[in-house]
Amino acid sequence: MVAVIKTSSSIRGILNYNENKVEIGKAECISAVNYPLELEKLSFTSKLNRFLKLAELNTNTKRNTVHISLNFDPSENHSKEKLAEIADTYMEKLGFGRQPYLVYQHYDAGHPHCHIVTNSIQRDGKRIDLHLLGIRKSEPARKEIEEIFGLVKAEGRKQKEQFSLNPIDVGRVQYGKTESRKAINSVLKKVLFDYKYSSLPELNAVLNLYNVHADRGSEESRVFKNNGLLYKILDENSKPIGVPIKGSEFYSRPTLKFLEGKFKSNEAEKESCKKYVKNAIKLAFTHESIFSPEKLSKILERESIHMILRKSRDGQLYGVTYVDHKTRSVFNGSSLGKEFSAKGIQEYCAINILAHEKKCDNSISNNLENFQDIESREYVKENLADILLRGEKIYDYVSKQFMQKKRKRFYKGR
Repeated sequence: MVAVIKTSSSIRGILNYNENKVEIGKAECISAVNYPLELEKLSFTSKLNRFLKLAELNTNTKRNTVHISLNFDPSENHSKEKLAEIADTYMEKLGFGRQPYLVYQHYDAGHPHCHIVTNSIQRDGKRIDLHLLGIRKSEPARKEIEEIFGLVKAEGRKQKEQFSLNPIDVGRVQYGKTESRKAINSVLKKVLFDYKYSSLPELNAVLNLYNVHADRGSEESRVFKNNGLLYKILDENSKPIGVPIKGSEFYSRPTLKFLEGKFKSNEAEKESCKKYVKNAIKLAFTHESIFSPEKLSKILERESIHMILRKSRDGQLYGVTYVDHKTRSVFNGSSLGKEFSAKGIQEYCAINILAHEKKCDNSISNNLENFQDIESREYVKENLADILLRGEKIYDYVSKQFMQKKRKRFYKGR
């Protein structure tokens, strides 16, 4: 068993995420603990209000929502009763036994798993300490539960396995719709439920890495007007090939309505990953001399961050998207901050070019701070195109002392 704990400030968002899964038949609420009514009599409002009333007892605590997923080996097939019992035992050992919590069994992944929604504010207004909760209590509880219930042990495995998915072999599947569906489905099965994306372009940023594209069609098309969604295979030139397949034809039914629900829930969930991605980009700038967005992209690949550069037909960079395979989150550059957008990255590269030229010329020291040199940035904004175009020449720099011939001096004899 593998337990994943996430905290949030939005109980409504987390509850909506699970209840939406129930509505579309991808989940079922199997247990409601420490509620005054039986599960069958609980409405969405009554579920939510139980948490909100506790939150009102301590308004100083912002991240008061706890969202836990308990994941089991694909070979295990547990009944609802056993899952509820495992969840109860886990919550008791975690210190949440007296808290109200809801248990949802999900059916949207390739392995059995359940989600637990709860609140960290107790009846007396005191909060349960969440600091290092995973290490302090979750890990010992996980190991005990594996022994008690005879579960497949996660020991010796990485709790978060590396994302191992190969791009679709376009040469093999482009001719047959059946094979196309199977190939696309293998990608969707992994990406749709493992990555945190909050828009269709962000989802496509990941899917395109594996030769798949989700397309709504043009605004005049029947697909767009009917809120439909097509999935296509892309060739080596990122051009659609083969027969597009409707989202409704896949087993998981990844339709536009389904994705819109994911967009909302992922928006809240990926917020905690933003700081990590921003720090990784800043660190890349700190340790490397970067003169182009392409160089930054190569450096970020070492940290498992795929930087997608969106360019116009004439080669002008107009957008950047970051896909972090460690936290499995996707961010448009501007959503991280101006300095991480296409314009911000280009300005920083131009500043580096200027700094390099000045250093070689020994006119001033290269003492520019990352994202903080306002005067240089203002200069760069006015001369960005010129600087980037002449940036190619910096490697041909020849010091003046080697370009000028020394004059011979003649001294008169005494």
